[in-house]
Amino acid sequence: MRLLANENFPAAAVRSLRDAGHDVVWIRETSPGISDVQVLALAQAELRTLITFDKDFGELAFHSGLSATSGVILFRIRKPSPDVIARRTVEIISARIDWSGHFAVVEEDRIRMTLLPSKRRP
Repeated sequence: MRLLANENFPAAAVRSLRDAGHDVVWIRETSPGISDVQVLALAQAELRTLITFDKDFGELAFHSGLSATSGVILFRIRKPSPDVIARRTVEIISARIDWSGHFAVVEEDRIRMTLLPSKRRP
């Protein structure tokens, strides 16, 4: 899967996803400090699903008119250690194939999926 890991995503999780065969670009390595709007634009331009712990992407995807057809996965899970996050992230990402085109919220005991608008009008 083609993923864009936001700057706040743990290094251990990025490594684990790569080790599991996912194509992961990590903002911390390629473009540290860019804005959330730029992160979402990069995900769209490269047809990558964004993975993040930042709740602001829900606002961007739904309310500001930005389209996120590649998908956004917002993790709202406890962070007991980088290794636990890494293991859970790989399990969660690998469990589904329908992330694209959705805004997903991953919680401790469930995943909520909402279809994103394919195109927003001005």
